[in-house]
Amino acid sequence: MNNRQRIGLFGIPAAVIAIVVMLIIPLPTILLDMLISVNIAAALVILMTTMHVEKARDFSVFPSLLLVATMFRLALNVSVTRLVLLHGYAGSVVQSFGSFVVGGQIIVGIVVFLILIVIQFVVVTSGAGRVSEVAARFSLDAMAPKLVAIDGELNSGLIDENEARRRRKEIDESSEFYGSMDGASKFVRGDAIASLIITFINLIGGFAIGVVQHHLPVSGAIHTYSILSIGDGLVSQIPALLLSISTGLIVTRAKSDDTDLGSDILSQINAQHHALRIAGVAMTLLAFVPGLPHIPFIVIGVGLLIFSSRLRSAADTRKADAEDAAAVAAAPTPDSPLALATEMRVERLELELAANITPLADTAHGGDLLDRVRALRRKIAVERGFAIPTVRTRDNVNLPLHTYVIRVNGVEVSRGIAPPGKLLAIGPGIDLMPGDATIEPAFGLPAKWIPAEARDQAIGALGLTPIDGASAIITHLSEVVTAHAGTLLSTQQVQTLLDAARATDPAVVEEMKLAQLTLTDLHRVLVALVDEGVPIGDFIRIVEAITIRSRQPNSSSEALVEAARVALGARITATHARDGRLAVLTVDAVFEQQLVAGVHPGDLRTILHVEPQLTERLIAQVRSAFDQASARGHEPVLIVSSVLRPALSQLFAVAVPRLVVMSINEIGRHVQLERMGVISNVSVEAGV
Repeated sequence: MNNRQRIGLFGIPAAVIAIVVMLIIPLPTILLDMLISVNIAAALVILMTTMHVEKARDFSVFPSLLLVATMFRLALNVSVTRLVLLHGYAGSVVQSFGSFVVGGQIIVGIVVFLILIVIQFVVVTSGAGRVSEVAARFSLDAMAPKLVAIDGELNSGLIDENEARRRRKEIDESSEFYGSMDGASKFVRGDAIASLIITFINLIGGFAIGVVQHHLPVSGAIHTYSILSIGDGLVSQIPALLLSISTGLIVTRAKSDDTDLGSDILSQINAQHHALRIAGVAMTLLAFVPGLPHIPFIVIGVGLLIFSSRLRSAADTRKADAEDAAAVAAAPTPDSPLALATEMRVERLELELAANITPLADTAHGGDLLDRVRALRRKIAVERGFAIPTVRTRDNVNLPLHTYVIRVNGVEVSRGIAPPGKLLAIGPGIDLMPGDATIEPAFGLPAKWIPAEARDQAIGALGLTPIDGASAIITHLSEVVTAHAGTLLSTQQVQTLLDAARATDPAVVEEMKLAQLTLTDLHRVLVALVDEGVPIGDFIRIVEAITIRSRQPNSSSEALVEAARVALGARITATHARDGRLAVLTVDAVFEQQLVAGVHPGDLRTILHVEPQLTERLIAQVRSAFDQASARGHEPVLIVSSVLRPALSQLFAVAVPRLVVMSINEIGRHVQLERMGVISNVSVEAGV
């Protein structure tokens, strides 16, 4: 057992017992002087310790130490009172505080003593007690959520068992400490009251004993015992005030970066050099106010200005050093995992240009391709209701001249050419123009790359539509984005839409959560809508519709999609209507019932399970009716029942890509239907 353990095991309990003995046994004045000096020194040590601990719980013995120090001081009060009343003398320390510190003036001593009592009891003790009470309550209230958070991080693998155990111990220690401080602060309040009562008793008792027992004159008794009582009050109140300040400091310590109080104060004042400069200007201006002392104000004002300028220079230097260090730390080495991960990342949408057409994207050479790409993103966002990913545009020296490639998720989905200095002419008279024949990549129309000088001839004489290379690329990119819109709509983009909805319509998002709809469910619905060309700009209505539908039986993804389509029916109808009229193809009622009977649920969505010959005849007749209507300048939609729509939409997405399949429930009331044909008598027996 080392010396520290021996002192802790025997010394501290012996000291506590000695305090109790002091309440009973009279002490000699020389010993009393030593103990009073020890009391003042101990209060200073405790005050310095509270200022230098990094965390409040690092001084967890403070509540117990506060009780011991309070009892020690009260025992000294009792010992001093005993000597004052018995012998009219309580040692040199008490005599010195009563005569020298207050100049032997009784009134001055009483006023100083009462001021100390007011400061300790009304200001420090009251505030520290309230802070202790609030800190204890908040610490206990936050204990359960913190423990749950630790368990969550442990279960998710973010921390190990040792770290979880350490954090739980810190929470327990903090809660116990603030709970103990809530009670210990009552000791300080009671000590202030006891000191006031003891001093009052000393004054009355000493005056009575001096006059009655020692036969002193009234003025002499008042002078002698008042000086001793005030001295006793001062030597007890000074360390009591130090302990009160210590209590307030330790319960008001906020979270810091594990530094002591002095370092916290200096670092935080250093960061606010603007406040020092403003204060310096104000003090300097006050120096010129008539009637005020000039020298003190101007000296302090100039000093604050000089100090703030130095702090600003030091702050700028630290900021520059921090930025340089952050830049160095953030820059990954070429072979670091972060750099490799960046290189391996697959962009969702890419546009690669051959070396000789990169000037189209170079503003220094008059290229505006990048501006057009940004405009395209805004256009699609307005029309389709979501922003496509950033288009990564870069050059590729391995591409043939004049060539550009469009990639989706790293896979080439289309390519075309854009010869510099030429225009892409489209129209019925292109055979009369000189140039290189080609196929317009977006719509597959016959076209020619003609010289830029022939632009006026193409427009004026032949009525052609010439477009520059950048416009051809943007048109092609727009069609690719439309065709792959569902693939480009990421979960993160859906989360962005959801965050925006939460800011404007929080109740809608909250109802979605209560219905246990996940972000994945919402993403799946939006992808299905986008794949079918349905704008999702009315996001709130979509969320409301699928939330209501999810509370009903058989709430599959397909059912949620159909509910969203019905909610957006007016918008879908308006998209395909012309002048308030919607060209439609319908299915004979008898035949539609036959098809409905063939609808069966699949793994992801319903499928049409009928004889192959019947499917082929159905496709042939629908294609024929659609082509005939298109030849007359109409592009009809196929109207079927809501049960049949998903299966037929999936079927005709491949067979007749331009055909839109709608359910009867989606038709808006603001349009008139114009029937372009009826699909009927399609069966193996009847033929076409």
